[in-house]
Amino acid sequence: MEQVSLKIGERLKEIRNTRHLTLDDVAELTGVSKPMLGQIERGQSSPTINILWKISTGLKIPLSFFCKQEQAEYAVAGLDEKDMIMEENGRMRAYPLFPFDPVRNVEAFYIELDAGVCHESLPHVAGVEEYVFLVQGTLKMVIGGKEVLLQEKQSIRFGADISHAYHNISDKACAAYNVIFYPNS
Repeated sequence: MEQVSLKIGERLKEIRNTRHLTLDDVAELTGVSKPMLGQIERGQSSPTINILWKISTGLKIPLSFFCKQEQAEYAVAGLDEKDMIMEENGRMRAYPLFPFDPVRNVEAFYIELDAGVCHESLPHVAGVEEYVFLVQGTLKMVIGGKEVLLQEKQSIRFGADISHAYHNISDKACAAYNVIFYPNS
């Protein structure tokens, strides 16, 4: 987990320096405190997924920017524990499969939610779409206040620039692939 914290901190500092922003500027844009941002940059704090969403939304960059790897002609992805992002006290695990690709404006995750876990996601920037492909379990999605029930092997596409939540209502873990498309800048 230490490597992930360092990588996130390096990426945050990289975007901040590229845009000539101070920590105060980033705090104002994201709603994340200056001390927290400093700790993240130094690799002293591992941010939650909600903190990362606030940072990525405030800076108008994809979440996976913080986990990006070198691009190759092709890529085979698997679940890598060192890149895993944990939320809900470790009961939700998100594995970045394909970090944000600026040519395609897309990123992909594999997500696991333990039984009963509910995770609320902050709205993304305008025009962002999410596709969720449920592999295992039963998932109640709450999108802009409307409930949609997904059964195993069903999928949903929705505009993710509104509040949305993922709630595993089954008595076993559920798993889904999540693909996020960003509008052209």
